[in-house]
Amino acid sequence: MTAPRFSFSISATDGAARTGAIAMRRGTIRTPAFMPVGTAGSVKAMKPADVRRAGADIILGNTYHLMLRPGAERVARLGGLHAFSGWERPILTDSGGYQVMSLSALSKVTEEGVAFKSHLDGSRHMLGPERSMEIQRLLGSDIVMAFDELVPTTATREVQAAAMERSMRWARRSRTAFDAGGDHAAGAALFGIQQGALDETLRRASADALLDIGFDGYAVGGLAVGEGQAAMFGVLDYAPGQLDPARPRYLMGVGKPDDIVGAVERGIDMFDCVLPTRSGRNGQAFTWDGPLNIRNAKFAEDGAPLDADCGCPACTGWSRAYLHHLVRSGEMLGAMLMTEHNLTFYQALMQRLRAAIADGRLRSFAEGFRVRYGRTASG
Repeated sequence: MTAPRFSFSISATDGAARTGAIAMRRGTIRTPAFMPVGTAGSVKAMKPADVRRAGADIILGNTYHLMLRPGAERVARLGGLHAFSGWERPILTDSGGYQVMSLSALSKVTEEGVAFKSHLDGSRHMLGPERSMEIQRLLGSDIVMAFDELVPTTATREVQAAAMERSMRWARRSRTAFDAGGDHAAGAALFGIQQGALDETLRRASADALLDIGFDGYAVGGLAVGEGQAAMFGVLDYAPGQLDPARPRYLMGVGKPDDIVGAVERGIDMFDCVLPTRSGRNGQAFTWDGPLNIRNAKFAEDGAPLDADCGCPACTGWSRAYLHHLVRSGEMLGAMLMTEHNLTFYQALMQRLRAAIADGRLRSFAEGFRVRYGRTASG
């Protein structure tokens, strides 16, 4: 039997939290899910088979960066992002909206879209809903994100409201352009993105607009941009409930392990973040006893494993002292092992969250995790 284009099933709930699965033609995504970030078509310091071995069901690719290098048309000529990169399971591509904000000094927003200069060579480009959908189609994305405008949570309410309303107009244009995508649209899914910063009224208006258009899943956007965990959790206390409970809820750009646990408790199903890979390359490991900076001199003669509760190659094959040596020496193997450990840890955290929800013990798991994870300052 042919696998479905997209279906989401919830197998258990515990409070607001849910566990289940997204079924797609390229594979099943267990939820809650963490998506490693492959910005330029590669999860940094990792081979695709090792990303899968760490437990990932899906990875994320970046529309903005791939359109600039090597170019979406080139990727399409070479068989699409899956064949190009060697990752044959599902890929979610972001819309480019976040990069528009982060590179705002080089861009100008109009109703048409965003005109910007490439940070690579200064070449000029226009990215709007239609072009974003076209790029994601050329890449062969399985889960396509609607094009949106993200503004800082520190912006005035007037600016936030204008950006949210424009994002909703762009969401409708994204829906129309995606649906015109022929075979790609028949096999892929489209997610809308809720905006509204920290304002519950704006979030409600955004959710209502998205539900009126209709999407396969819904993202909570505009968070994890410096507002702090308490403010983010404040939004997550109501924002997921404004969205369709029968569809996946995706919190974009999150985050730290304790952020993920708190967001799962509040009903989020999907996450992505560069933190585990970026931190690994810079010598920080995430462990069940809290983050650990392997560069710290106290690890120079530490023969213990990085994390005794982890079965990844870094933890079962080498000591903290050796990893300390590799990272301090700038050896590539250090970045590779630390990254693989962090991705393995994140996927193990997701597995434990799924099991805790299924068993109806999420509260005790989350409380125990926070006590253990936050009790130490290990470098």
